[in-house]
Amino acid sequence: MATAGLAAEPIRDGQMAGYLLAPNEKVPQEYDSGFSVYVAAWPLLEYYPGRRFQTGLFGTWMFPVYDPPVSRPLKAGVYTDVEGGLGWWRDTRFATPTPKFIMGGVDLNFRRWANGPGAGKGRDWDQPKGKYGVVQLSNRLLWPPDGLNLKQGTRGQWFGYGYLPLPLTPPKESTADKPVATGNRCWTLFLSSENFKGPVGFFAPYFWSQVLTEKPELEGKLLDSAPVNPNRALQMETQYIPAKIASGNDGRRYARVATVGYPIDRDQNTRVVQQIRSYKSSALWDDVQQWFQGGVPADSQIDSSASIVHSFTGKGAATWKIHDFETAREDRSKVDWDAIATPTAFNGDTFGYQWKIKPKREDGLQSLPEFFRLEELNSGTKTWIPIERNEVPVETGLRDVAFDNYRREKTDAYETPAGLDSVWKTPGPVAGPFQARPGDGSEVTYYWYRFADQPAMLRADLDDEQREMVQRRVEMLHRQWTPDRDYLPPLKSGELASIDPALILTPPDGLEVGYVPIVTRQAEKR
Repeated sequence: MATAGLAAEPIRDGQMAGYLLAPNEKVPQEYDSGFSVYVAAWPLLEYYPGRRFQTGLFGTWMFPVYDPPVSRPLKAGVYTDVEGGLGWWRDTRFATPTPKFIMGGVDLNFRRWANGPGAGKGRDWDQPKGKYGVVQLSNRLLWPPDGLNLKQGTRGQWFGYGYLPLPLTPPKESTADKPVATGNRCWTLFLSSENFKGPVGFFAPYFWSQVLTEKPELEGKLLDSAPVNPNRALQMETQYIPAKIASGNDGRRYARVATVGYPIDRDQNTRVVQQIRSYKSSALWDDVQQWFQGGVPADSQIDSSASIVHSFTGKGAATWKIHDFETAREDRSKVDWDAIATPTAFNGDTFGYQWKIKPKREDGLQSLPEFFRLEELNSGTKTWIPIERNEVPVETGLRDVAFDNYRREKTDAYETPAGLDSVWKTPGPVAGPFQARPGDGSEVTYYWYRFADQPAMLRADLDDEQREMVQRRVEMLHRQWTPDRDYLPPLKSGELASIDPALILTPPDGLEVGYVPIVTRQAEKR
């Protein structure tokens, strides 16, 4: 950060943070077998500001339906869901202005979380806390533990994703040798991008049910076996955008925030979400279950007639606040978002904004105001209103503040256990090592494993016979569900975003069916 001139008082470090809400209409509870959505992907900030930066782009939270309801004393202590999505996180090691995607499965009350194959809470493999929670399913897509990379330079294209359950594993009457049942809902991530379409991986049911050994009263109520609530919140959660705050000689408070951009279309409007859709079990589960029981192969294209699209209300809200780090929570003031943009429903199934501010930038992004003044309204509440640069007193020093690009320090490698007796080595891979070099500056080392012998399957509370049954089912999927077709209902308008091409794979000869790529190391590019 560089400044020029004399400030009336020292400039304070602060942040802008909060939620943008995108209300959508409720649908009947029978659409309880997952969701899909297309969200815009873009660089929120012009420069990556460092590891304090944590924000998602628009996303949702998928919770189980507690039927029968969880009793009141326990309900307050039951939080488990699938969240994640596109964004940036504090534990991202190889971040750039381009967002990454994580799966974001949350075990009971955040004891563990699973962000993708081999990725979860913390870095300590002696306490994996969710790092074995996701099973790699695709033989065409490589998943780095730091998050799935989009192609560098993505600016407003649409990224489609969704979760639907597949009956891949058998239901079990016991869990970790305890007399509580584990279901067989394998919540599977499906993607729709320009260069990859199809299923990627699934949450092992044991990721959800392992807590039942301590809390058997939750049997049947977690995501291993429960349906999901189709009426989900759709929001953009921002935890940190860097800001600088100072006072002028007029006694007022002023702020400058880092340049924030939103994608704009030719009509100068912004569209950020389209086709938030919920599904019945007949969309995919029923046909796949019959297939696994000896029926005809299930079509890979998810049946859109067994789904419903949520309409947007055209309303919206913002809870963004600006404050320095010493401001008490109750004294933090909101940004006057209504002076910046109007939430809008486009064609019913698309949510976005019409801007009240003048168009800025010519790179496909609309810049939000950078300068604000804290004013007290007639109601007595204080609000940060957007102002122009020339309205900021010179003596604050804020006109000359610069938010520089973060220079990444040497980053420790992400490495999996190397012990010969670990599930990574016994029985171990069948081919490798191989390297991929995505655009985030990292080098990813991976091996090919037989599906049933990948580490997550060996830690999924399945015996050998059960794992071999899942192996056979996955081989059926690899033969029939090829990458040259649609899975999720296709995008209605706009261009699809691309995944980093370095992560799109072709299986080696002889390993086309029943084998998957598993990352064992991610480090600075050599």
